Amino acid sequence: MKPDRPLAGMGLMLLFCLAAPLGDGMAKLLGGSIGLLVLMLARFATQAILLAPVCVRHGTSLRPPPGTRAWVWLRSLLHVAGMGLMFAALRVLPLADALAIAFVMPFIALLLGWFLLSEAVGAHRIGACAVGFVGTLLVIQPNFSAVGAAALLPLGVAVSFCGFMLVTRHLSGRLGAIRMQAISGWQGSLVVGAALLVWPGPGLTALPVTGSDWTLLAVMAVLGVGAQLAMTASLTLAPAATLAPMQYLEIPFGVAIGWIMFRDLPDGVAQLGIAITVAAGLYVIARERHLSRQPMPPVAGSAAPGLSRPDARQAAPPR
Repeated sequence: MKPDRPLAGMGLMLLFCLAAPLGDGMAKLLGGSIGLLVLMLARFATQAILLAPVCVRHGTSLRPPPGTRAWVWLRSLLHVAGMGLMFAALRVLPLADALAIAFVMPFIALLLGWFLLSEAVGAHRIGACAVGFVGTLLVIQPNFSAVGAAALLPLGVAVSFCGFMLVTRHLSGRLGAIRMQAISGWQGSLVVGAALLVWPGPGLTALPVTGSDWTLLAVMAVLGVGAQLAMTASLTLAPAATLAPMQYLEIPFGVAIGWIMFRDLPDGVAQLGIAITVAAGLYVIARERHLSRQPMPPVAGSAAPGLSRPDARQAAPPR
């Protein structure tokens, strides 16, 4: 087993925290001129184009192994749903607000383990979840007043990526990270390409794309793929407990990028909500870290066969 390299892992996680909101900023910038489905197709196609040669070079098949195909397709569909909801949210919400609302994911992960998998979740973490949801509502409230139900789209992002992480953990023993991402790239491209043919409606397909838009589209897609790879690589170099608190740096980076690109800043209520959500999330991470060091007795019926809940320490939705 290779020794941990925490500084290298932290450096890659820092790169993720910068690249992911920057890619989201590019998607928001392009959202006014390029259809939602076209943005998504560019993202998944780039993922497939960049990662498929890596798999071929290492003699790895781009087809899911027998017995995993339904799970792999479910993972890709959840990825498509989460990305589509995030890109749709970015069309109407400030970048920092959309990111902050999506960071409700660790609380949903805890509750998912509690309600569906009968996992023991103590009063401390339940209380932190409640506080975190209050913070999220404070971010949603001013945006709901401004744009209506569209302010709830990042909640859909969080739910989709909780499912995505659960299925990813189920498959991790059968497929490597690069292979999963390469397969997700071509499957996502197929799903989104089919959707383009079936629903060529306004806002979904592209308006005339200029040369500069093509450049931004390529940068957005490469940033998205690079951010995912940086996060995956960071987790091979350092423990998740070390890296998880760093993921919340994505929010201040998102605030800075939103200000630089769009002159958007969260209002006072949203700023308070972001602070509460981050504090509650960091508390959940600290609590998980503390409990992970203690032996825990098995709980009967604590998980569905072959499944475990997404780690609540993984705060940021992969995009």
